[in-house]
Amino acid sequence: MDVVVVESPAKAKTINKYLGSGYTVLASFGHVRDLPAKDGSVRPEEDFAMSWEVDGASSKRLSDIAKAVKDADTLILATDPDREGEAISWHVLDVLKQKKVLKDKPVRRVVFNAITKQSVLDAMANPRDIDAALVDAYLARRALDYLVGFTLSPVLWRKLPGARSAGRVQSVALRLVCDREAEIERFVREDYWQIAALMATPRADDFEARLTAFDGKKLQKLDIRSAEQAADIKTMLEGASFRALSVEAKPTKRNPAPPFTTSTLQQAASSQLGFSASRTMQVAQRLYEGVDIGGETTGLITYMRTDGVQMAPEAIAAARSAIGAEFGDRYLPEKPRFYSTKAKNAQEAHEAIRPTDFRRTPASVRKYLDADQARLYELVWKRAIASQMNAAEIERTAVEIEAVNGSRTAGLRAVGSVIRFDGYLAAYTEQKDDDADDEESRRLPEIKAGETLTRKNIAVTQHTTEPPPRYSEASLIKKMEELGIGRPSTYAATLKTLEDRGYVTIDKRRLKPEAKGRLVTAFLENFFERYVEFDFTAELEEKLDEISDGKLAWKDVLRDFWKEFSAHVDETKELRVTDVLDTLNEELAPLVFPAREDGSNPRICPRCGSGNLSLKLGKFGAFVGCSNYPECGYTRQLGEGLNGEADGGDNGDRVLGQDPETGEDITLKSGRFGPYIQRGDGKEAKRASLPKGWTPSMMDSEKALQLLSLPRDVGLHPETGKMISAGIGRYGPFLLHDGTYANLESVEDVFTVGLNRAVTVLAEKQTRGGRGGTRSTPAALKELGEHPDGGAITVRDGRYGPYVNWGKVNATLPKGKDPASVTLEEALELIATKAGKSGTAKKAAPKKAAATKTTAAKKPAAKKAPAKKAKKEE
Repeated sequence: MDVVVVESPAKAKTINKYLGSGYTVLASFGHVRDLPAKDGSVRPEEDFAMSWEVDGASSKRLSDIAKAVKDADTLILATDPDREGEAISWHVLDVLKQKKVLKDKPVRRVVFNAITKQSVLDAMANPRDIDAALVDAYLARRALDYLVGFTLSPVLWRKLPGARSAGRVQSVALRLVCDREAEIERFVREDYWQIAALMATPRADDFEARLTAFDGKKLQKLDIRSAEQAADIKTMLEGASFRALSVEAKPTKRNPAPPFTTSTLQQAASSQLGFSASRTMQVAQRLYEGVDIGGETTGLITYMRTDGVQMAPEAIAAARSAIGAEFGDRYLPEKPRFYSTKAKNAQEAHEAIRPTDFRRTPASVRKYLDADQARLYELVWKRAIASQMNAAEIERTAVEIEAVNGSRTAGLRAVGSVIRFDGYLAAYTEQKDDDADDEESRRLPEIKAGETLTRKNIAVTQHTTEPPPRYSEASLIKKMEELGIGRPSTYAATLKTLEDRGYVTIDKRRLKPEAKGRLVTAFLENFFERYVEFDFTAELEEKLDEISDGKLAWKDVLRDFWKEFSAHVDETKELRVTDVLDTLNEELAPLVFPAREDGSNPRICPRCGSGNLSLKLGKFGAFVGCSNYPECGYTRQLGEGLNGEADGGDNGDRVLGQDPETGEDITLKSGRFGPYIQRGDGKEAKRASLPKGWTPSMMDSEKALQLLSLPRDVGLHPETGKMISAGIGRYGPFLLHDGTYANLESVEDVFTVGLNRAVTVLAEKQTRGGRGGTRSTPAALKELGEHPDGGAITVRDGRYGPYVNWGKVNATLPKGKDPASVTLEEALELIATKAGKSGTAKKAAPKKAAATKTTAAKKPAAKKAPAKKAKKEE
């Protein structure tokens, strides 16, 4: 009997079927140990000795593995084929050595790029040893991230209260977002005019030409700067004669892009499917681990954490066969296409992301997949197929036109293109992130050189230059990859960390830095500049890659880094908070002191008129306050008035009007936790916080009265006769009926939803299982699969939020976790942790699993386990 260790329980079941009864396949559930979240876990003074900690759930799994290995002939480590997977195998092996269960048993490392029977059997036939260089690279990266986070974060806590953390990669990613915001704020809009002529050929075919030159001078985009100048040119063109000087038709070929890597998949899924980076990776993980097709679980795509763009020879052959079958021989090039990685810091040479079997077309597997899985699989299949198809043949035509009016001349150009053969475009077309008009996509009519053209109309349009757009997740990932910052496999986790820390928010799929994030970035740029420099971070990544190639010793890299970094941190001990605030006041002036409509000095206190406003630090973070405190108690939440919004007013205490029923003043106030509305004074005054998306500048008496009127009675339910009410709570806008809650889509719905719509929303919620006051078990939102000890695992929505259920164990989902995105592995981890803490694992198991052993430790862990170290986290 051989013991095989994989990462995921879903893979364990599938692989056990492939290997047969001679093998026992066990799951590690990702990492089995990590550095404890406390000082001293990495000790530079002891040559970077590292202390590892196993949490309660992992301890039970390791004990199960050790017990199985005792009676086994061979240990086979089959964790994922990347640096993290190599590290997990190393951790498992190290723990088993400490438990002294290996003795002289052979240990083998195998890797497979796809969860298919052939891939697994091929891997088992070609074992190797653990790659020491990859493990060293992991140790160096983990130590660096720990040292930066646990050395820099306390500095932030002391000098910048309210800041949560800093990180080696997250801080640089945050800087990119903040730099773009500052660029947008500095941007000065400029007006310019463009002129186009609607022309006709002698054959009466219309086309459009744009002005490119006037009176012998070539015109650039912004050269027409006034309406008068534009009008003069228009007058000239309206009286001019037009002639085609030249017509150039140039055939070109457009070659397909390579198959997806991790980052290009995230970018394409964002622009074409609207997926976040984390959602893309979650769906891809399920496709990789496999779905039930015809009674057998089969992986549909290859491993999704890769920098490689090449495909295996057998995959190329399969793709070429599928191209001939699906599109015809005309789309099949004579020779296969081969791609090479251009990324500066490309990691392990894995295959690109591709289907495991090109014969499984998107249409043939759609019935086995949910909507998101089907869409992502189709994207992967089409891109991989297209990468081996013939180039698209395009004819680009450019027509140069001369306009003459007396002694004055002008030049115009018409550009268009025609697809003569669609080639790979028949399978896959890239979508652009913007909606810019592409004039080259237009098709021109027949135009002959030398022939006279007829002017039909001259159009003059005024435009304004636009600032660069905020980063989307896709464009930020692309930028980080270009700069060589971080690893593509960790980008999703990095972006999620920034959002969880409250450093950025996602607004219309764009990343907007919050005031807290801009404070942290400004602090680091001014006092730890080197460690948020793009070049420095990229150079450090290169060194880590050289470690994985065996070219550098990992402790040498740590020594060089730590010597300079620790000295820099020591210097900040002498840094006074007043010096920090003075620097941030200047650095973030547009954020801290937004311009006022009346043009008055934005740094003068609007309440007392004599004090100077400045950043202040409190227990809950930074805010703006008056220098005359305590005589003047003016404060303002940081970020009010950002991006040109009006200032909140005198301490936010702006009277909006009077309540028509009570006659009491309705006042807009600013508190420590943000702006709110108050009616009357004293302890009995009614208050209502501004909901998400509502700013102080948009508040008036009507909106304030709406907030104060909540909860709002919608009407009596036609079946129960009980009242349905609408309100805004901790989880956003909602409906409430007989103790059952249902979410509404927007704040505005709270004030407008009618009885019919309310009944429908509640009914829909009831069919899914809702958060409510009833004592019955809510219906399952999602079925995840079977627990290894028997019994179904589901995701449900309870009174206090969504949770994972197995038998009698209910494990609350982490804050912000989308219930629809929970994977079986995550659920098993939450259940194991919950059962370990409560010591109720035995009785939690369903009856049919009563004969199995408990899945939790016999007694709770002695200390609280650190937050789960997500496998691909920076």
